[in-house]
Amino acid sequence: MNKTTCFLLLFLSVQMVSKAQDTLIGAAADSAKTLGEVIISAFEQHRIQVYCPIAVTQINTANADRYNKTSLVSGMNTIAGVRMEERSPGSYRLSIRGSSLRSPFGVRNVKVYWNNIPVTDAGGNTYFNGFAFNNFSTIEVFKGPAGSMYGAGTGGLILLNSFTNTWKPGVNAEYVTGSYGLQNILLTANVGQNNNRNIITYAHNQSDGYRNHTYSRKDNVSLVTQLKHTDRQQLTGSFFYTDMFYETPGGLTKTEWTANPKQARPAAGAFPSADGAKAGIYQKTFIAGLTNVYNFTPEFKNTTTLSGSFAQVKNPTFRNYERRIEPGPSGRTLFSYDKKINTAKIQWVLGGEWQEGYYNTQVSNNRKGVPDTIQTNDDIRYNNFSVFTQGDISLNNDWFITAGASINRAEVNFRRLNVYPVQAQDVTYKNEWAPRLALLKRIGNNNSVFASVTRGFSPPGISELLPSTGIITTNLQAEEGINYELGGRASLLQNRLQLEAIGFYFNLNHALVTRKDLSGADYYVNAGNTKQRGIECSADYTQSFYHSFIKYFHVQSAFTLSDFTYGSYQKENTSYNGNRLPGVPGHTLSIVADLQSDAGYYVTANWYSSAKIWLDDANSALADPYHLLGVRIGWKQPQSFKAGIKLGIYAGADNLLDENYSLGNDINAAGGRYYNPAPRRNYYVGLAVQWLAPAK
Repeated sequence: MNKTTCFLLLFLSVQMVSKAQDTLIGAAADSAKTLGEVIISAFEQHRIQVYCPIAVTQINTANADRYNKTSLVSGMNTIAGVRMEERSPGSYRLSIRGSSLRSPFGVRNVKVYWNNIPVTDAGGNTYFNGFAFNNFSTIEVFKGPAGSMYGAGTGGLILLNSFTNTWKPGVNAEYVTGSYGLQNILLTANVGQNNNRNIITYAHNQSDGYRNHTYSRKDNVSLVTQLKHTDRQQLTGSFFYTDMFYETPGGLTKTEWTANPKQARPAAGAFPSADGAKAGIYQKTFIAGLTNVYNFTPEFKNTTTLSGSFAQVKNPTFRNYERRIEPGPSGRTLFSYDKKINTAKIQWVLGGEWQEGYYNTQVSNNRKGVPDTIQTNDDIRYNNFSVFTQGDISLNNDWFITAGASINRAEVNFRRLNVYPVQAQDVTYKNEWAPRLALLKRIGNNNSVFASVTRGFSPPGISELLPSTGIITTNLQAEEGINYELGGRASLLQNRLQLEAIGFYFNLNHALVTRKDLSGADYYVNAGNTKQRGIECSADYTQSFYHSFIKYFHVQSAFTLSDFTYGSYQKENTSYNGNRLPGVPGHTLSIVADLQSDAGYYVTANWYSSAKIWLDDANSALADPYHLLGVRIGWKQPQSFKAGIKLGIYAGADNLLDENYSLGNDINAAGGRYYNPAPRRNYYVGLAVQWLAPAK
């Protein structure tokens, strides 16, 4: 599918839904379900999205009946500029505007917070796979460098929030089963009242997987409690624990994939197969934090969070057996002052964030899934600190100006304990400024244009300084670059139709890129500079009806065009200047359509299309384009047959076109082992029960 076709599809989808109000019977102007009142909290904006001079999108899990809730992949891929991949069940990779260059697996160079607690540890790694669908109510995704307020990073920002204004006491239970031995259980209990709200969740997921050696199991519990102590003070405690295991099948060559896409990596030379090595991930993660919000006056308040995390990871592979212990404390405080002077509103923010990590990593020989002779034993201390400030002013609710900056410092200390005498290696990345300037102009009601300039800075993380080769690489430089952005938002047809278009140019220097040696071990290099240009377009339309069998119709589309190339990148005698960045499709298109009846019946269809993806720096190998179609039908009881009880039942199918594609390719893989085949056509069914406590 070429670029012209993608643009036409996006244009036609907008035009078709725009005309729907004239062709469908029973429409009423005042019954439209508007989408414009999304409140954004990132960068302390706290205003509706159309007046935020930032590239941000919010997902509300209350509207999650479009997707299979066993994975966040489908929902995240509806956001323009965002791409989430699943190399095998339980193994996610998240890219915001091409940030997966540094992520052969996992989530890196994207800062993630859960209820104001940093999930991303001091070493730059995020165990995003530990979360379940019911651990949060909203997801805010900010695209581009967020270092002016959220520490070092160039890939973006994700805020996971548990509480919303729609919180009500009650219980939700949901069970899903489907292809490849899928079993998924989601339990949520909301307990308390408005001054003392509590959310308790449990989730269990397991699957045999599409490929051989892809069994996965995850158990997850969380507790979030919020106490409004006085009119001035509010406390929020958040606790999260995940115990998970998943087998890792490894990448295949194109020949192996063609012969049998279900197979795991076979034995090769001196290396055993993935099954013979018992390759997998044993992961336990615990996060806890307390946030105190205190209002000194109606205009002046402080928000302070103290938190800690602990991760234990065991990773047998066909090369070795790695064991990691990763505890880390953190703290974040923010003072904000809001003042209205005549028609102007002024906000000033001052704060800081500190994170520390005390890690121990042991690598041993792997004897069929059991650690053997030790190879390396490293103690690592990683700490980073940032101080930030931001000023925000709105003039006559017409002009919105934001200016902010942070200064960041990171220190790393390595001690290899199995080599005598034990010596320390230190690296310091300091005094890096990350400024941001943004301007938005309101045009009429619910329309705006905005522009921003942001500098990003991101030092190498633990996984890059100590990659799976076991060689400490303290010579890596930090990434840094400037991002330019221009965008606009429009709300048409009495807020039924929401449009957004954003263009950006990010010039990134010292870009960190992953490579693999002949044994399959990952290592990293600074790849000169990259030039990342892109256009992101989205359109949302909703039409509600009076006195009709159809309750509402909703369609959402997102289109991403990416022109990402190397600027100056020389490796030995080979020049990659002008080559396409691997791992980033030239364009993607997502369309989701919902039809809901007044009797509770609904149908949802989702389409995702990806262009070809280059898989190495030389642009000598690629993954073919693919197109995914999913459908879900169901019934949600519109009225409870007993006090407060509602039922729901549904069935769905993913990859209805039975595409044979790879999702989560291994970039710059040695031996051509780029491909991780994704599931073919698969099905699921689910049952949901909800009980809401009677209003008092």
